[in-house]
Formats: sequence, C-alpha cells, structure tokens
Amino acid sequence: MDRAALDDRDRAFATRLAYGTVQRRATLDHVIVTLATRPTRDLHPAVLAALRLGLYQLLYLDGVAPHAAVGEAVELAKEAPGRGHALANAVLRRAAKEGGAILASLSDDTAAAAAVRHSHPRWIAELWWRALGPDHARALLAADNEPAEAAVRANTLVTTRDRLCAALRERGVPCEPAAEVEDGLVLGAPFDAHGSELFRDGALMPQSRAAMLVSRVLDPQPGDDLLDLCAAPGAKTTHLAALMNGAGRIVAVERHAGRAAALERTCRRMQATIVEVEVGDAASSREQAFDRVLVDPPCSGLGTLQSRPDRRWRAQPESVAELAQRQAAILRAGADALRPGGTLVYSTCTISPAENEHVVERFLSDRCDFSADDLQADLSLWEHPSVDRHLLALPHRDLTDGFFIARLRRDAAADPNRPSA
Repeated sequence: MDRAALDDRDRAFATRLAYGTVQRRATLDHVIVTLATRPTRDLHPAVLAALRLGLYQLLYLDGVAPHAAVGEAVELAKEAPGRGHALANAVLRRAAKEGGAILASLSDDTAAAAAVRHSHPRWIAELWWRALGPDHARALLAADNEPAEAAVRANTLVTTRDRLCAALRERGVPCEPAAEVEDGLVLGAPFDAHGSELFRDGALMPQSRAAMLVSRVLDPQPGDDLLDLCAAPGAKTTHLAALMNGAGRIVAVERHAGRAAALERTCRRMQATIVEVEVGDAASSREQAFDRVLVDPPCSGLGTLQSRPDRRWRAQPESVAELAQRQAAILRAGADALRPGGTLVYSTCTISPAENEHVVERFLSDRCDFSADDLQADLSLWEHPSVDRHLLALPHRDLTDGFFIARLRRDAAADPNRPSA
C-alpha cells in the first residue's frame, strides 16, 4: 500500500476493509450463494471480489451508506466482461435488506457450522473442536475476526520502557505496561510502528506479548553462548540480545540468504551487536555446545490469524504433518547443540497439537537426558487446556497471539557426545 497516497484515516479504513473482507470470506460467500443461487466458482473473479467487498461493508461496517457500498462494488464489477455487474447489483441490493437475517440464522453448534459462521476453513474448526473443546473453539474462531492486539517491545539496548511509553504518549498513542513482560507495552490506539522514527532508531519492535514471553522463558544471561534457530525476521533474536545486556554471543541461524540479510539489518538497527548471523539449515548438527538454545521453527501459524487474515486460507491440513517432521528434526538438532545442564525453549505461533505438545512428547520419549519444566507452576499464566507443564496463549482468552511454549533442560550429567535418537 502506498503510504503517501492515503492519510491516516483513509489508510485505516482501507486496511480494515481489506483485512475484514479476507477474514470473512467464507461467511460472505455463504451469503452470495444464498442470494445468487449459484456457486462462487461460477462467478468471474472480479465480480466475486466486488461482491465480497460490497457485502463486507453492508454487513460488518458501520457508517457506510448502503447505496455507496452497492454503487462502488457495482463499478468494480464492471471490470469483468459480460453482465456480471448486473448480478452484483441484484445480490447487493437484496443483501442490504436480507443479509442481516441470513447472518443471524447461522449457528456454531458444530464445527462445520462454526466454520461458516466465523469464516474459517472447516479443517481448522474441526482441529480446534478436537484439541480445545467446543467452547474454546467457538470463542477462538470468533476472536480471529477481531483486531489483533497492538503491542511493542522497548529495546533496552537503546531506551527504557518508561521512556518509550512517554515518547509514544507525546505522539498521541496511549500505552500501558504489559503485565507479563517487563519491556512490553500494549497500545490503546492504532500506530504505524514501522513508519515511525522510533522504529528507525531501534527504540521499539512491534511484537505480541506472547512472542515477547518466549525469550524471557529462555532466560538468557549476560555472557551466555546462545543458539537461535530459524531466527529471521529477528524480533526474538534482538530481544535475547537485549536480555543479555549486549554481553555474550548469539549465533542466529537462518536458512534463506535474503532473510538472513534482512536479519542482519534488523540487528544493526536494534544495536544487537552480539548477534552473529549464520546462513544454514537449522536441522544440521553443530560442533559447539551452547548454554541456551531457542528452537522457534516454521509452523502453520494458526495462532496469528488475527493479524494475518490470509493465512487461514493458505494453510493446508496436509502440511501440518510435514511441518511436524521438520520441527522435530530442528528440535533434535537444537538439543544436540545444548551443553549438559543447559536450557532449551521450543516455541511455535500455532494452535496445533501435532506441531506443539506432540513434537515435545515424542522428543522426551526418545531423550531421557531431557526433562520439561513446569511453566504453568512457575509463571501461573496462559494455562494449556489439556497438557500440564507447557504454556498455550489463546487469543480469545489471553488477548495476544496464540503461542505454544515449552522449556526443556538437559541433565547436567548427560554425555555431551550423545547422538540424537
């Protein structure tokens, strides 16, 4: 989006329109099928896109005049060949009268029904129905269509949380300290963090409270040798450097050269001078033993659907098993690189047992030299609904990204040359 072409108000409206239309796609398509009496696959893509935009404004946005929403959508539909704009006009005019009743008739008594009402792929609704139970699943599905929390981390290599909060308030951005993380701030109004001079100067990093907690659970100390696997884009890497007060060494591994270069730029901006970026495969074995290891592998990202509205439609159920295999391989490599007596944190930004607790359970069943800390007892927050010891932040309950966090410790008497099982 061209920032120079829109003022703050118009940019906020355009963002909400784009995000909301993508988020509500399944529900909007249900209304289209009901009123057009034909499947959406039979519609020209330009007509379908125009219908979705118009319907979203009619059904979910206050302050938009119905005639304006219909008129603009019909004009967009005219980009398609043929008479598709006439169909769009008819459907939208009916929706202005009947759309509310159609939405009101939707239930979420079953996973399949909830997928339509709350606009998710059916497989995700069914996954959460099984993993969390119907009540948590319904609430989570509904929460995914709400705005994500606005939170930033104060980079203590550059500033303090109090000074950053004061600077934000001077710019008209209300903020409050996050209860869970000492350097976090929760913002009370929209803020273009990436476009601000505070971001450019390295004073802040946009980051959810759940993502911030990952680094704090690892509890790095000044002087540590630390391994950060799958490190890009660098929010956690630079947080670890700040928690170490810029003393020690972090080897940050990233597989893709372009992402690694971006990670280096982020570290320079955040003054994280102790970070050494390494281009390589996170699942590869290593010669050096590290004091602490962060394993934050690629995942399905189902905990971040509020801020990434297209992810729900791009994620595929068959990819979960493939991801779990990759995650397990990276966890084994991270464990092998950990010195006896060291600490490892395994985290993902997804809500998927196959990628979370099942990966950890299988690992622990193979590695008697590792044990899991009871994080629920230590931190008394973000209780996992079905598994002891680990944390699971849930957007509907904890008002932050969905994150799984497990902390593992290697027996101090373990053989440092023991190969992975």
